[in-house]
Amino acid sequence: MTRDDELGELAALRARVSELEAEQSAPPPRRSRLKSTLAVVLVVLAAILTPLSVVAVWSDALIGDTDRYVQTMAPLADDPDVQNAVANRVTTAVMQQINVDDLLSGVSPADRPRLEKALGAASGPLTSGLTSLVHGTAERFVSSSAFATVWDQLNRTAHAAVDKALTGNGGGAVKVEDGEVRLDLAPVVEKVKQALVDQGLTVAAKIPTVHTSITVMQSTGTLAKARTGFRLLQLLSWVLPLIVLLLVAGAVLLARRRRRALITAAIAVAVGALVLGLALWIGRAVYLDALPADVSRPAAESVYDTLIRFLRTAVRVVAVLGAVIALAAWLCGPGRWARAVRGAWTGGIGSVRQATGVGTIGPVGPWVHRMRTWLNWTVAAVAVVVLLVWNYPTGAVVAWIAVCAVCALAVIEFLDAPALPDLPAGPGAPAADGPADARAR
Repeated sequence: MTRDDELGELAALRARVSELEAEQSAPPPRRSRLKSTLAVVLVVLAAILTPLSVVAVWSDALIGDTDRYVQTMAPLADDPDVQNAVANRVTTAVMQQINVDDLLSGVSPADRPRLEKALGAASGPLTSGLTSLVHGTAERFVSSSAFATVWDQLNRTAHAAVDKALTGNGGGAVKVEDGEVRLDLAPVVEKVKQALVDQGLTVAAKIPTVHTSITVMQSTGTLAKARTGFRLLQLLSWVLPLIVLLLVAGAVLLARRRRRALITAAIAVAVGALVLGLALWIGRAVYLDALPADVSRPAAESVYDTLIRFLRTAVRVVAVLGAVIALAAWLCGPGRWARAVRGAWTGGIGSVRQATGVGTIGPVGPWVHRMRTWLNWTVAAVAVVVLLVWNYPTGAVVAWIAVCAVCALAVIEFLDAPALPDLPAGPGAPAADGPADARAR
């Protein structure tokens, strides 16, 4: 090759390099910018719909499932604040049905005026003593194991009321009139009355059957809106999570840098869940500040925290899952730190393999080397399936699934050993003993 040919090739290479640099520095075409913009919009929509999808799943699981609701509320039966609030309410309701005249009903007509006059000044202390007796009886009852059974029954009734208000289904002690959901407390009064009689307050047996009720939801307009919203959430309880996944997938497919888009989308979904958690924290303060003065604040705090317990769990699950996906996508990237982490990973496992002297483990090592990509994807698929079939997973469950997946990937990396090539024997290589070698000699 002459010098002119070399100079020509060098000029051609320089021209090609200049073209490539110009292409890289040139602004992306309009269609590419449109796709990138649309990908950003899809990521934002996924982040916005994440809190709504979590609330939809929680609403359908809690309000739509009586057993789930009762299981959620069951721990409150052992909550001291709730027990104290129930005892106070029961004491007030029972004392409204007891007075001094009931205690004097067995006195003869001749002696009644004299005894009434004698007890006139002591009616206050007598009433106070009766209140203490009733309250003590109620406290013993709510502290017993029998209260847990009654509490479950009350919550089943309450759930039936909410379900009837929101879906139109239900019956029994539930009444929905003029947009109000009312609970008939006659069964509760009967249980408390019998407990008081067993404790020695026989005058409680004279309390008639009281068909009193409490309103748990009111206002026709509010009830109608709540019913519409709940039905919509029920219908979207499985659609919204699917829409979020489709939005994330669409954003990744439209983006120019798909791995970066996946990381961004996963972080956006996690942030959306954390925003819901912040809203629950703020809503708790607003709810407690709006309570009437006669409502026990500690008991209301316990009830609120119990009701949204699984909603908070769902927030943690989505946040941890988003963080795990973002971290996994980042570790698979070409970044310097990601390469350093992968290098440390493979180097550490390789050092363990060398220290143990395992070698290629026969045919297993070469087979794992050939099937490594499929095995890695199988581990990821199994982790996803386990997460999907797990009944109400928690953030800890997601973390442990990720840890188990990492351990499985470590085993694959440990077993990955390519087959050693057959090296030709050199002139000074020792010959193996055997019949074949003897024939060769």
